[in-house]
Amino acid sequence: MKKTILLGAISAVASLWLNNSANAQEAPVNPLDTQAVSILKLKNDLDLLKKIKISGYLQAQFQVADSNGIKSFAGGDFPANADKRFSVRRGRFKIAYDNALALYTIQVDVTEKGVGIKDAYVKITDPWTKALSLQAGVFDRPFGFEISYSSSMRETPERSRLFQTIFPDEREVGAKLTFQPPKTSKWNFLKIEGGIFNGSGPKAVDFDYQKDFIGNIGINKTNKKENINWGIRASYYNGGWRQNTSKVYTIASDSLGLNAFERDKDTLNYGAIAKRQYIGADAQISIDWVAGITSLRAEYIQGQQPGTSSTSKSPETQPTSDTYIRNFNGAYFYFLQNIAHTKHQLVLKYDWYDPNTDVEGDNIGKTVTAPSGKTFAKTGTTDLKYTTIGIGWVYRWDTNVKFTAYYDMVTNETTKNIALWGKDLTDNVFTLRMQYKF
Repeated sequence: MKKTILLGAISAVASLWLNNSANAQEAPVNPLDTQAVSILKLKNDLDLLKKIKISGYLQAQFQVADSNGIKSFAGGDFPANADKRFSVRRGRFKIAYDNALALYTIQVDVTEKGVGIKDAYVKITDPWTKALSLQAGVFDRPFGFEISYSSSMRETPERSRLFQTIFPDEREVGAKLTFQPPKTSKWNFLKIEGGIFNGSGPKAVDFDYQKDFIGNIGINKTNKKENINWGIRASYYNGGWRQNTSKVYTIASDSLGLNAFERDKDTLNYGAIAKRQYIGADAQISIDWVAGITSLRAEYIQGQQPGTSSTSKSPETQPTSDTYIRNFNGAYFYFLQNIAHTKHQLVLKYDWYDPNTDVEGDNIGKTVTAPSGKTFAKTGTTDLKYTTIGIGWVYRWDTNVKFTAYYDMVTNETTKNIALWGKDLTDNVFTLRMQYKF
């Protein structure tokens, strides 16, 4: 027994001696090498973090309407028995991973009404010229100026009635190509975009086989003194949606020369595409001078809009009623004036949306005298024109906080042929908003 213990002790001592001898022969650890490895790892981590960009903003607001339960484009309709409301109009949180030639972006909107996806797309840029990029997912429709101008930057609380009607929710599901030379190029002022989209908006599953084209071409330039910036653009939309009945109404003259809806009933209409086509132009200019920055903006759109008897809004789900084809136009004009170089800004805006340019005034809702063998339907409230004058004040508290006070004065076209529409509705809205952006 003692012999066994002695042999074990000798073996342990020998093993310890051999290990120490081997370690003694190794090169000593250089603390400078360890520090260099740590610094390199820290640099790699920082490079990774710099590719991740987090931003967002929240808009809390209080609104007062002229009367209870009005229909409104100032943040949605009011509840039936309310003319005042607090709300979180937008609560955006955006994460982007920018790897120079590849960009991943996702943005959510959190309000008292729930949580929804606003952006979810990937964008890649060619590594040779860095002028051509491909973007796919959910993102802003590439049409005009007001759609892509961020709600956190816009001086008015909402986009115009025109855009809210033909481009509800601003965004769309699809893919687009963009050509714009890099900032180092003298051709950087030129931008061309074109894409194919579902056409049913960002919230709905596409309901038909039709895919829509949206494209634009524009330039944006700044003078040498960098005190004047201007831009112009032309946009085009070509698409449509599937008709779900055999009846289609288009504008024609009745036997007395009144424009109204003539019905075309044909089995071939069922499942056919109702044409949706727009052309638009926009322009902007900003001048920095002794009175402050003065900005002017304008945009005009006209085209053909398929809808129903009750709405001209672009549908997000398959319409189940008869199709009504209307010619429309609309526009907006901005005048923005910074008060000298203070934090204050004056805002004036005028816009209109005419959903049916073929009828007006007391001809709307008028009884139709149909020619023999034809079927006509009279026009209605959906065909009335709206104009809005907005006046506001913006105060930039600091780089993060902005206050906006804005009053929308809405005027509707009137007609003696439809009850309650012989005078202007009481649907003006005052908005007081506080925004925090980071």
